Amino acid sequence: MTTSSSTTLLLARHGQTIWHAENRYAGISDVPLTDTGRAQAEALGRWAAAHPVDAVWTSPLSRAVVTAEPACRALGLTPHREPGLRECDFGVLEGRTLAEFAAEHPAAAEAYRADPVAHPFPDAEDPTAAARRGVTALREIATAHPGERVLVVAHNTLLRLVLCTLLSIPPREYRRVLPRLRNTALTELRLTPQGQAALLSLNVPCEPDPRSTMTP
Repeated sequence: MTTSSSTTLLLARHGQTIWHAENRYAGISDVPLTDTGRAQAEALGRWAAAHPVDAVWTSPLSRAVVTAEPACRALGLTPHREPGLRECDFGVLEGRTLAEFAAEHPAAAEAYRADPVAHPFPDAEDPTAAARRGVTALREIATAHPGERVLVVAHNTLLRLVLCTLLSIPPREYRRVLPRLRNTALTELRLTPQGQAALLSLNVPCEPDPRSTMTP
C-alpha cells in the first residue's frame, strides 16, 4: 500500500473528567476535566511540541476541546471542531454507572455486556450509526490533509467503535478487544485516499507514567 498521500491520524482520548473516578458514562454530557485531566492535556501538549502535527481536530465537547488546547498552543495551530467526533449518547446511562443500571435491570445489563451493539442502553444512540459517523469524520479529515500528520482528540467508546470498523473487527467486540483507551494516550492510524486503514500503534502514553510497571 502506498503511503505518499496517506494521512497519519494520531487519535487521542480526552483527559480525565470528574466522572472518571466513579466510572460514570459521560457520553454527550459536557463534564469538565479534573486537575489530573488538565495535567494530562499539558502532557499531550509537550508531546505535540516534540512530535509536531500539521493540524488538530477535536470533538465539539469541552473535555476534548480543552484537552487539545496545549497542543494547539505549542504548535500555533487553530483547532478544527468536528461534530461527527462527539461521544456516543448513552441514553439512560448518562451520568450513571453500569453497576447502577445492572442493579435495576440485570437482564438488560447482561445483554449489553454480551453484545453492546445489538443491545445498547435504552434511549442510547445506535452504536452502528455512531461508528459510521465517526468513520466518516476521520475519512473526511484524512481527505483534507493528504500526506500530513493530524492529531484527533475524541472519546473512548466512539474511537473504539471506529477502530473496530476500520480494522474489520466486529464492532460488537469493541469492549473485549479494546477494553479502554487511556486518557491522552495515542493511537496511530494511517488512512489511504482509498479509505484503507493500517494500525501503527495503539494506546501509547504520551509521557511515561512513573507509577506504572507496564511496558507501553
